[in-house]
Amino acid sequence: MKNTTFSILRLLETPGIGPVTVKSVLDLANQYQMELAKVLEEPDILQKVLTKPQINALLPNQNSVVQVWERLQEENVSLLPISEESYPERLRVLLGKKAPPLLTVLGNPRLLHKPSVGFCGSRKATDKGLATALDCAEQLGSKGVNIVSGYAAGVDMMTHRAALECGGTTTLVLAEGIFNFKVKRELKALLDWEKVAVVSEFLPGLAWSVRNAMQRNYTICALSGAMILIEAGSTGGSIEAGRASLKMGIPLFAAVYEGMPETATGNQELLGQGAHNLMKSRKTNRAIVDEILTALWTDSEDPRYGKKVKFEEKEGYQLTIFDDVKKDI
Repeated sequence: MKNTTFSILRLLETPGIGPVTVKSVLDLANQYQMELAKVLEEPDILQKVLTKPQINALLPNQNSVVQVWERLQEENVSLLPISEESYPERLRVLLGKKAPPLLTVLGNPRLLHKPSVGFCGSRKATDKGLATALDCAEQLGSKGVNIVSGYAAGVDMMTHRAALECGGTTTLVLAEGIFNFKVKRELKALLDWEKVAVVSEFLPGLAWSVRNAMQRNYTICALSGAMILIEAGSTGGSIEAGRASLKMGIPLFAAVYEGMPETATGNQELLGQGAHNLMKSRKTNRAIVDEILTALWTDSEDPRYGKKVKFEEKEGYQLTIFDDVKKDI
């Protein structure tokens, strides 16, 4: 097979080869002005970036990778290699050399290019935390914003569900390979594959792990024009996702309210490091999302992502701005 996507999959299926090394091999192919598949047949060229054990493991693995490839096709999984335009530009720009070389997607891959807000928060959030997550996801989803989260219990599941219940769209970012994805009961009655993208950056058969979960949080952040933090602790994945957002320059909104669990100190900590306070309207008793929408608008014109565009022109999606939100605090 001469397919570049298949060749990237071959590299990733080779023990000891990760995203940074795959990027080096892609750069090597460009340097020699050769197809990637051809480069993988040239040990003398590969030795410039791969070790001898890596080359010895790569050369004979084509047949085993064919089986993985065929299953991906049978299950209608889309593959988005970093070398093609279908790959989200945000990941290239914000994650750089650590950007996943290959994404596998079930559902609608176009959602990865839609204006999006990401959510991170506790798996054991309080009722008030879950209500805040639901409120924000519902308001944003009904305005055409794609909701991105990690498909875990608690805040993640609440936001995915809220997005679909209001007729919006959502992206589920997995901490495991796409072959391990199963539709959870909370979403079964709501599932519409045009409105859902299930995305994994990991090998199709890879099992869930804490390390994967921490890594995919960076992908959630990078896919999102703004992030919302719900009841993060002082350690763990949620606060790390918040820190990653600030480090990448992604606007982070943190809710602080009466009745916050004593363990949920991460929101207050990140407010002191540059996060925005997620305010609530006294009149409507709902979260004020206009500043989040403003952040998305600004993000869409960020020169880091290439040509400046308005939401109405981006991938055929339309986003209504400030149609009924009034700030009254």
